[in-house]
Amino acid sequence: MAAILPTKGNLMAAKRSRALATTGYELMDRKRNILVREMMTLMEDASRIQREIDQIFQSAYIALAKANIELGLCDRIAEGVEPDNSLDVRWRSVMGVELPHIPDNTPPLSPTYGFAYTSPAFDQAYIQFAKVKDLTRRMAEVEISIYRLAQAIKKAQKRANALKNIVIPDLDNTIRFITEALEEKEREEFVRLKVIKRQTGK
Repeated sequence: MAAILPTKGNLMAAKRSRALATTGYELMDRKRNILVREMMTLMEDASRIQREIDQIFQSAYIALAKANIELGLCDRIAEGVEPDNSLDVRWRSVMGVELPHIPDNTPPLSPTYGFAYTSPAFDQAYIQFAKVKDLTRRMAEVEISIYRLAQAIKKAQKRANALKNIVIPDLDNTIRFITEALEEKEREEFVRLKVIKRQTGK
């Protein structure tokens, strides 16, 4: 603070910086609140999707176990199922934070294996695991979004804290120092003028 010259120009600059820092803090605080709200919504979605995944996984494994009992191990039949390369990651922005969006481009469900050596239990397992795949896609989108939002919230919180606890108090101290120095200078000038006036009056 000693390096700052107590001039009116510096006082005006410090006041402008203080107003800017206050605006920055308010914007950062608002951004953090919006991101927290978005994250809370996504966390509700994540717990709902997780419950669905648990239920579907359970019925899928029951159907697979039944198919294995009826057909023997189904791994040879499963090799006939084509890999799904339809996933496409896009991005959406929430307050400058890039969040993934994975649209459902899955082609309509149609078995790629023959029916001669399979059973309805295998078909059921195929359908259930297709649902698991879709839910996993949605869960991946939500979980990555939550992680990115958490990182952005942490960063926004750090910046807001720095503005509130360091930058703004420092600027307040600078403004106080310059104001007091200018007031002292004005008092000295006033006293000096009075002395000069008194001496010229004599």
